[in-house]
Amino acid sequence: MSNRNSLLVPGARAALEQLKYEIAQELGITLPADGYYGHMTTREMGSIGGSITKRLVQLAEQQIASRF
Repeated sequence: MSNRNSLLVPGARAALEQLKYEIAQELGITLPADGYYGHMTTREMGSIGGSITKRLVQLAEQQIASRF
């Protein structure tokens, strides 16, 4: 079975990491510098992930709307 989480755009990983840190800062959540998220709550991680998804959907809607 192939990895379904592979990114199609080479620079996307860095952009998503930057977005994760921006959103965490907006939510007042401190992300660990060492990258280990084991001590963070599910609520915190879900808030970050949900906000990332919401932001990406907004960006996609803006791009689609600008085409018309």
